Amino acid sequence: MARHVVVRTGRRVSEEVLRGLAEAGASTAHEADGRRGAVSPDLRPIQAGARIAGSAVTVSCHPGDNLMIHAAVEQVRPGDVVVVTTTSPSTDGMLGDLLATSLRARGAIGVVLDAGVRDVAELREMGFPVWARAVSTQGTVKASPGSVNVPVVVGGQIVRPGDAIVADDDGVVVIPHERAATVLAAARARTANEDAKRARLAAGELGLDMYNLRPLLAELGVVYVDEP
Repeated sequence: MARHVVVRTGRRVSEEVLRGLAEAGASTAHEADGRRGAVSPDLRPIQAGARIAGSAVTVSCHPGDNLMIHAAVEQVRPGDVVVVTTTSPSTDGMLGDLLATSLRARGAIGVVLDAGVRDVAELREMGFPVWARAVSTQGTVKASPGSVNVPVVVGGQIVRPGDAIVADDDGVVVIPHERAATVLAAARARTANEDAKRARLAAGELGLDMYNLRPLLAELGVVYVDEP
């Protein structure tokens, strides 16, 4: 029989690094990590304007069964993001406002859910951010074993306990625990570079000139034609 476990772990990214990654945002973090870690855009935010970064508490559930999310609540520490997958594809509503209330009481700052979510209006009113594959009225049971804090695959990305999760309106990015500080440094450098470019573009400079794209257009055979 398969072994199901709840792993107690203290593996977390530092609060300072997580604050910086949240400020950078998902797209910048993705670029700063060599365009790695982007979770499928099928997982979408149920609210606008949320921007978070936290350490992953991972959950593997049987489809249509949220027992192991309840088991995961006990493992949550302040600032964590709960990352949930199912062992086969599911869009059932695995999380609602009651479970979110329990997670928030333990300090969770959001959930990434490769399945369905419900009670969306209540979650928005709570200000509890969720990124999910679907919104569904279909409820779940609490009957099947799974695991907590084991490696999982969510939206095509491997997520290990304690990895950094960066999520906002653009989507979700996973950064391995051991690269988080390095990615933050690269993200800050990228942000500074973009700030300088933004100022030039705001002053009227064309991207064609700033990025030296005119030679590329010519090489690709693009010609300018003046209309008579």
